[in-house]
Amino acid sequence: MVERSHPEEPRVVAERAEQPGSLWRNRDYMAWWTGNGMSTLGTAVSTIAFPLLVLHTTGSLAQAGSITAAQMIGTLVTLAVGGALADRVSRRLVMTVAPLVQGVALGLVALLVHRGAPSILALDALALISGFAAGLRTSVSMPALRRIVPKEQVSTATAQGMGRDMIAHLVGAPLGGLLFSLARWAPFLFDALSFLFVTVGALLIRRPLGPDRDTDAGRPPGMLADITDGLRMIRRSDYLMFTIIWGALLNVVTEGFTLLFIALVHHRGGGPAAVGTATSLALVGGVIGAVAGPWMIRRLGARRVLTLSAWVVTATFAITVWTPQPWQIGVVTMIGMISMVPLNVVTESYQVRLVPDAYLGRVAATNRFCVQAVQWSGPLGAGFAADAIGVPGAVLILTAVMAVLALALWTYRRRLDILDVPLSEVRELDPPAPGPRESATSAASTENAANATSATRTTSTTSTTSTTSTGNTASAGSATSAESSPERHDDREPSGRLS
Repeated sequence: MVERSHPEEPRVVAERAEQPGSLWRNRDYMAWWTGNGMSTLGTAVSTIAFPLLVLHTTGSLAQAGSITAAQMIGTLVTLAVGGALADRVSRRLVMTVAPLVQGVALGLVALLVHRGAPSILALDALALISGFAAGLRTSVSMPALRRIVPKEQVSTATAQGMGRDMIAHLVGAPLGGLLFSLARWAPFLFDALSFLFVTVGALLIRRPLGPDRDTDAGRPPGMLADITDGLRMIRRSDYLMFTIIWGALLNVVTEGFTLLFIALVHHRGGGPAAVGTATSLALVGGVIGAVAGPWMIRRLGARRVLTLSAWVVTATFAITVWTPQPWQIGVVTMIGMISMVPLNVVTESYQVRLVPDAYLGRVAATNRFCVQAVQWSGPLGAGFAADAIGVPGAVLILTAVMAVLALALWTYRRRLDILDVPLSEVRELDPPAPGPRESATSAASTENAANATSATRTTSTTSTTSTTSTGNTASAGSATSAESSPERHDDREPSGRLS
């Protein structure tokens, strides 16, 4: 019996052939994923070691906090500038050099600790330098990832990156304590060496990471003009405007809860071991959320995942207030973390798909800048509230604020209409209209081209009479070409503005 082929088989085969392979088989992605994963592990190790070092040296919590503050300030200072650089200079160069600067700074910390008790001022200075490099490196990470990963797999890559970071922090905290007990300089040397993996990973990536040279044509000179261009891109998108502000406020709440989470475990009678156990359970929830996030987005849709996750996080905040045992607080928080990671996957993935590559560095850096500029207020406000009305009362205040943020997703739902479009079908925003200075620059370029064309015409008219007709025709063709060349044409379909 002759078997007949189904008429849809060729189309099905073609569709399967067009589907991108597993990210774990993507060499460039694995170089990026592994390098950044080792760096995150090193950072987790030194994060626990810095407070231990200062406490053993001076016993001052304020001085321990000054090191963290110095690094945060350094990162904040270079974020906005780094976003402009990410759209102007080689991203591979930044990804290669910035980690080396961080590695040298941490290596000097290890050397100072090995020689004896280092001064807090020296540690603050090195932390500030490391923060400067971290801000530049952070600015290029999202634009580089977009070049490495197919658009259909952006959400999966984002989730896998978050899961990797959760595992790194889960392992890094006890590893940092172990290394510190062996030798006080060991955690800092470990962190210094971990940055080499980022540099090697960047060098192993074969794909061009941008920015493309042709995107610089017609660009006005100056970093300030680049930053202004990025802000103009954000203002023309309701989605970007809403998610950047909403995400910054969400980060304030979650940073505040991180402090109250430890205080709540202590309030329920838990010691250091109980805090470690509860924290580990919460991080496990983050890993589960990273695995389940892309599946949830495909099954439920981005808007439902965002809304559901916000309300689940709100509920877990409230439940922890009446949870009696420390390990139970960890389990409840684990559920909240399972929801928190898909929430972040949705907002970041759509931002990557929506913003053109030439502007992604500036937009992503502005987003991070807004988040980090206000995140300090979360722990500060939560601490004041806990001192005034107690830890459970402070958690309830954060619960109320989180509920307001969840309600905002419904109140301003029209600003999130882009979430109803599948991620792979999202069209990029068109570049923003040039401002007055950019328009003047473009007009000057056009005028110069026209003047050059007139000079060509004048030269051609000195030719013999027999070739005058041909010369004029050629000059007219040159005029059309020269006058149109400064103007950039974009044949893409206009992307729908989200307003």
